Amino acid sequence: MQERLSAETSAHAHAHAQNRFAVIPASERLGASEEYAGRGVTIAFLDSGFYPHPDLTEPRDRIVAFKDICGEVSSLDADAPVESWQWHGTQTAVVAAGNGRLSDGLYRGLAWEARLVLVKVSERGRITEENIARGIRWVIENRERYRIRVLNISLGGDEDIPCSRSIVDLAAEDAVRAGVVVVAAAGNGGDSSRHTPVPPANSPSVITVGGYDDRNQLGDRRYGLYHSNFGATADGFVKPELIAPATWVAAPILPGTALYRAAEQLSELAHAPDYRLRGLARNLDAWGGVPPALFGGDAGEIRLAIESLLMENKIVATHYQHVDGTSFAAPCVTSVVAQMLEANPALTPAAVRNILVATAARLNGAEAIRQGHGVLNASRAVELAERERHSLEAHEPPRVRDGRLIFFYHDDEAERVALASDFNDWNPSGAPFAREADGIWRAEVAPPPAGRYRYKFVVNEGRWLEDPLNGLKEPDEYGGFNSLLEID
Repeated sequence: MQERLSAETSAHAHAHAQNRFAVIPASERLGASEEYAGRGVTIAFLDSGFYPHPDLTEPRDRIVAFKDICGEVSSLDADAPVESWQWHGTQTAVVAAGNGRLSDGLYRGLAWEARLVLVKVSERGRITEENIARGIRWVIENRERYRIRVLNISLGGDEDIPCSRSIVDLAAEDAVRAGVVVVAAAGNGGDSSRHTPVPPANSPSVITVGGYDDRNQLGDRRYGLYHSNFGATADGFVKPELIAPATWVAAPILPGTALYRAAEQLSELAHAPDYRLRGLARNLDAWGGVPPALFGGDAGEIRLAIESLLMENKIVATHYQHVDGTSFAAPCVTSVVAQMLEANPALTPAAVRNILVATAARLNGAEAIRQGHGVLNASRAVELAERERHSLEAHEPPRVRDGRLIFFYHDDEAERVALASDFNDWNPSGAPFAREADGIWRAEVAPPPAGRYRYKFVVNEGRWLEDPLNGLKEPDEYGGFNSLLEID
């Protein structure tokens, strides 16, 4: 069916003044690069199930592999009965990499030309940690065959436990070591009380994504925080790393469902002239939801009822609705990662992570522990990815080597950098960094005695900040963090 709301939606979206139905397209919401679309990059999605949606398969099928870890289905079949557990994975994949086929390109993801590998880990909709771990292991085993560079995981295990005891975390860490960037949703339970992320989002090398609410407005930086999971994990790593849109995200309605049929009919009614409205309303199927008593009413009453149903069911266009949750914030970050890897295929997972946290910016007035390094900056991340030429060790946390404790920091605009810590009496100039030829700042100091220490970097003699390469940290007294260092 031809998209009936796309013309109006597009006009409003590009004018930055949405009507009551439309949501801002991803590229505009994130201020993303128009040059990159994930070309040459394969993204794996690990989720409850999938449907071969036209935004992924037309005009060219970009799904290069499908694997059902539980062995329930052997392939994706658009003609098979639609199951409820297919919607979540379908929506996460389309949010990141859909081409907007059913919206005339309006609601396309940032990685709309990426290849996809879809890994189903649910058994009749039920997800276990064993199957999550098996799914990650399958991705590792097949990463070279399908050239998988990114893995999106918008689900989680049971509880936050040390990574050494979690089969999911161990698998996620192995995936990163194998060269796969792993992006995970933080979870949605951190509103009234703190709920730390669960595997794999508590894993130290995974890029964990929380959420924010931009109120479906452009140019208004008064974002609100979404109720994402957050805090120090069982291993002491503070999560999430950054936040991305977790509300007002356009996603497809699953074809073949009652909501899909109703969205088609309600969208048609919303744009019908008054003289046709009563007749079209009588032809709605049972799901349409318009009370029969209104069929004899005037056009205004019918139209109000229809618009109420559109908003109640979050329908933004004939085949799309808006969704919320960190499950959809994570694919936003995944799509930016695909753009970064297209811009610079040599990037390692550590380099990708470093660039994302270095370019994020914290929301003023919001707790740092709930937002990590802050709001995803899509265009800046891609810009830095294009220029990244640093060695692997420049993206690693501090470590002792050859009897020296080594720190790294990257800031092209810095003029001076120093280390202030417990073991140098927080002297802001006691341990200066040296800038190396590739723009990386490096400091070497004598290791302190065994113990646990706090430290910060002092940039340009006035800006104190935590080490972006080190996930071990704790809140300071000023609304930020101290980085933590453990010397054995």
